[in-house]
Amino acid sequence: MATAPSRHRDQKSGTDWRAQLGSRLVSADEAVSHIKSGDRVCLSIAQSTPFELCPALAGRLMEIENVVVNHGAAVMNWDLPGLGERFRLESMYLSPFDRALYHRGAADFTPIQYYRAGHLPPALDNFNVYLMTVSPPDEYGYCNFGEAQIMSKLLARNANLAIAEIDKNSIRVGGDNSIHISEIDYFVERTVELPVINLPQPSEEEARNIATVCAMVAKELIPDRATLQIGVGSMSGMLCKHLHGHHELGMQTEVIPLHTAPLVKAGVLTGKHKKLFPRLVVGAAFAPLTPRDELDFIDGNPAFALYDFNTTDDIRFVAQEEGLISINHAMAVDLTGQTNGESIGPLMYTGTGGQTAFVVAACLAGGKTVIVVPSSSMVQGKRVSRIVPVLDAGSVVTSPRGFVHHVVTEYGIANLKGKSIRRRIDELVSVAHPDFRSELRAEARRLYKV
Repeated sequence: MATAPSRHRDQKSGTDWRAQLGSRLVSADEAVSHIKSGDRVCLSIAQSTPFELCPALAGRLMEIENVVVNHGAAVMNWDLPGLGERFRLESMYLSPFDRALYHRGAADFTPIQYYRAGHLPPALDNFNVYLMTVSPPDEYGYCNFGEAQIMSKLLARNANLAIAEIDKNSIRVGGDNSIHISEIDYFVERTVELPVINLPQPSEEEARNIATVCAMVAKELIPDRATLQIGVGSMSGMLCKHLHGHHELGMQTEVIPLHTAPLVKAGVLTGKHKKLFPRLVVGAAFAPLTPRDELDFIDGNPAFALYDFNTTDDIRFVAQEEGLISINHAMAVDLTGQTNGESIGPLMYTGTGGQTAFVVAACLAGGKTVIVVPSSSMVQGKRVSRIVPVLDAGSVVTSPRGFVHHVVTEYGIANLKGKSIRRRIDELVSVAHPDFRSELRAEARRLYKV
């Protein structure tokens, strides 16, 4: 008869991991007590936010001073007493939890656009404390970063103080996605209830446009056997649902999008023809809010592998994936093809992520780049065009126009590759919302003399 697991034995790993950690398994308050004035503290991002450690750190920020807290894609409200006085908040990628802080000037945004395997980006290479989320250790003492590695291993190894929050519900994913307990100073067991976060639901018009664009991209621009990079975005992130009629696709990406697991399960996403990591779906993380049934399928599945962001987004590396197709979302596209994927004028909305790296890499790989964008949006009750004469003053150029091959709206596909400004304008006006085409033509004559 089987022996029931003891209360100290994790049923998933079968390991008495609490005994493994010994005196290094402490309370959250004790763990963060080792953070001192002048420290630069970085936290793991999005769904890997250390939810037990965050409030413990927040409780210390009035005791210490001159502290920098860097939290990308935060799932934590850092609008706390002492912000801007005793501690400073930074991010490389904004989220709905902190966007208003940056817009009122209470926090700092740090641009990151290039990555080198084995090296932290310059904006992150001087943080001396790292707080992360990991799985319980296995029998050999290795913790897994679960569904989001991003830069956790490099950040932990470069920090003077590394603190890990253990999530007993974490999945395990292969690749370079584990770290040994000997590399971590303190561990905290997560006991808090996680916040309930749901995917934002698009309006009826938005949903219709997303479906139209994704179907068009899938049918017209993605052949069988293609290897894909798919960016995070309300439109690009829904593409996988439209790929079930394809054969032997591959994925070499940054954030593995929603609904990827069903493509693997159905035998559509095989990676058989990939040059890099053949037969593997490779990224640095899975999309936030990936459904639990998909995570359960991914858990321990040898078809999936996560690597450091600086590896997955290294242009020198990705450009070796011959024929790579890069598909990314835009906030706005100007009439010459310049693409803003991250800001509203000078105010950041999200962050660059990997869009710039992948559009350059796909071009160098002899592949194609695809920018998806609705032709228009409703803003405060007014319809505005997302195809614009020029980007708003201060807007970030995420994808330079020379690297943009196709722009897709619900009205069609604009083919820009190798074309003059005059011909690019013709293409982009043809896929703009009909209400704005005359205005765009007039502005093209005024600005570009065509």
